[in-house]
Amino acid sequence: MAALTYEGMYDLLRREKTRPEIQKLDKTFLHDVRDFLKEKQIPHNNSSIFSQKDSEISLKQVENTKKLLKELYEKRETKILSLALSSSKTKSKYDTSSLLDEELKLYEAIKASLDYSRSNILESITIGTKNPQDRLKQVKFLNPTPQFLGLGSESYGPFDQDYIASLPEELASVLIKNKRAEEI
Repeated sequence: MAALTYEGMYDLLRREKTRPEIQKLDKTFLHDVRDFLKEKQIPHNNSSIFSQKDSEISLKQVENTKKLLKELYEKRETKILSLALSSSKTKSKYDTSSLLDEELKLYEAIKASLDYSRSNILESITIGTKNPQDRLKQVKFLNPTPQFLGLGSESYGPFDQDYIASLPEELASVLIKNKRAEEI
């Protein structure tokens, strides 16, 4: 990526706000932002009137950049919450390739929590109408796992390494026994 600029970050925010899907960012985005902020915060040792003006502009850009980043993060966070909720409701796997690694962890944790809560709440409501094999267990996959068929010919996956999923207890036990996943 070319050097990050305030104008470039503003453009990222504008695209994030005007498009419904999460926008792709360079994997080094967070590192690039840290570097940009560090560079802008370095005081200029020259005491000329021009360097003082440059310092004031740099400090204002740092302040504005922090506001812009907060807004960008919150917009992306809202989209991640929506994506996790939709995925949990429909039990569908969505494209998460536009998420930064940190955001992917957030998405997976939220989805796992929603899946777990959804199954526990629904189970408590429908107690006595469910088979014991319908109970869910939360697991974390130890390796990438391709799509597979479960015990009732229902398909699951594919799952990335470290993905957290709520699966039928019997299926989760098989995956744990075969060291494909670990219980959370």
